[in-house]
Amino acid sequence: LQAYPEMKWGSIPHRRLAVETKPDTGLPEVPVPADDTPEVLNKALSGLSSRWKNWWVRGILTLAMISFFFIIIYLGPMVLMLIVLCVQIKCFQEIIHIGYSVYHSYHLPWFRTLSWYFLLCVNYFFYGETVTDYFFNLVQREEPLRILSKYHRLISFALYLTGFCMFVLSLVKKHYRLQFYMFGWTHVTLLIVVTQSHLIIHNLFEGMIWFIVPISCVICNDIMAYMFGFFFGRTPLIKLSPKKTWEGFIGGFFSTVVFGILLSYVMAGYSFFVCPVEFNSDHNSFEVDCVPSDLFQLQDYALPATLESLTGWPTVRLYPFQIHSISLSAFASLMGPFGGFFASGFKRAFKIKDFANTIPGHGGIMDRFDCQYLMATFVNVYIASFIRGPNPAKVVQQLLALRLDQQLNIFNSLKSHLIERGLLEDVA
Repeated sequence: LQAYPEMKWGSIPHRRLAVETKPDTGLPEVPVPADDTPEVLNKALSGLSSRWKNWWVRGILTLAMISFFFIIIYLGPMVLMLIVLCVQIKCFQEIIHIGYSVYHSYHLPWFRTLSWYFLLCVNYFFYGETVTDYFFNLVQREEPLRILSKYHRLISFALYLTGFCMFVLSLVKKHYRLQFYMFGWTHVTLLIVVTQSHLIIHNLFEGMIWFIVPISCVICNDIMAYMFGFFFGRTPLIKLSPKKTWEGFIGGFFSTVVFGILLSYVMAGYSFFVCPVEFNSDHNSFEVDCVPSDLFQLQDYALPATLESLTGWPTVRLYPFQIHSISLSAFASLMGPFGGFFASGFKRAFKIKDFANTIPGHGGIMDRFDCQYLMATFVNVYIASFIRGPNPAKVVQQLLALRLDQQLNIFNSLKSHLIERGLLEDVA
């Protein structure tokens, strides 16, 4: 009122100002999960302060999760896909559970049932598209798969339309607004969780290195930012996450860039990591075997004069992928944390500390993967923009699916084009 003296207590502008500045306190709080730290850790760390106890709990569970990550990598790409699906379902459950906990007293009809039904519909659509796109030979060989592939989008739409009609029929007069709010809650959750986990699967099909390096960079940044912030942090970074510091942010950035370059160098030399996942129709199995592309062949790069004078090396041998890894690790360090800030804002809106208490010291699965989904979208866009080119194998697959007369027309058109270009002699 001192800044706007013309606003009287009874005036309309003042009442509008009062409404606009009113704190957001209208939502009931979500119940805080109980501490599920293993009893053996509680006893072993009972003499430590809460700060150091949390540090040790987080550290031990982080090592356990990294070990599990190594195991599933060893088991191959198909197991990784199943793990991504399991993580997606768990993240969806945690977010939906928050909505249900907040508005549980309203007893909304069919809310949870419809939420899981829409999750099933969206997964059917996305995974069906992926199977048709990447395993065309398998789909064309099996009659049931060929029929499902041909009418895939029609079936997907029919499934969604069924859920939509079920939602309309479930509307209750006293709860219209709340039911539409929760309908939007479910769809936004599907957009954030399911769509982006689908992009992770797409990245994995391009080669496991496109899956492992980005995820590892986010993990490295999370760990190193926490370590630098824990020991050296003094300057707050953002109000949404009071424990985040500039020291942790900067230390995590440089650590992650170095880590990304080193990890890329190690992985780029193995075809198991760099080859796309393909279905071998002769052996009826999924294989990761190919001749690595130029992206994974060592090349000589001339160093700038400054670096040459410091190191004495005129050139350095690197994989081209290592150059790309700098972009990936930089994004993981600079933009990836904003996924965490977004999640922090969401949790603050509902007055909760974590999405769940699945992992002691870390919270829920969504608390660990909030940055990964943003990273997955960037990697997918990066591959489409700078890496992926026309795929001759997919073109041949599509041609073989055509009728014989159509194949012959395309052959004659291609032959005429090559003759005009002087790449083929006219023997007719």
